[in-house]
Amino acid sequence: MRSEVTVTFKDAAPLRMDLDKEAAMAPDAARAWLDRQFTDMGCEPLRPTGKVLTADKVVVVAQAAGPARFADPLWAQNFARAASAALGKPVVHVDVPSLTIGY
Repeated sequence: MRSEVTVTFKDAAPLRMDLDKEAAMAPDAARAWLDRQFTDMGCEPLRPTGKVLTADKVVVVAQAAGPARFADPLWAQNFARAASAALGKPVVHVDVPSLTIGY
C-alpha cells in the first residue's frame, strides 16, 4: 500500500514525502511530536473556541513551518510520519493556503 504525505504551499511545487520505507510512528508519539511543534512554533488554534483538532494541528504546524522548515529532510520526514500516524491515514495531502487536509 502506498504511504505518503504531500504538503502544498502557495506558488510552490507540492512537497511529497514517501513513507513506504520509513518506520511507522506510534499514534501517541505522533500526537506528542505535533504537540511539541505546535507549542515550539507558537501556533494558535484555528477555531475561535480554542479547541484544536488533530487535523487542525497538522495544518497549522505545516503553515508555521513554511517551505524553509520543510527543506530540512529529517524534519520533513518526521512531520510526514507524525501526520500520517496521528491522522491514521496512509495518504495525506495538506493544503496550507486553504487550511485543509485531504485523504
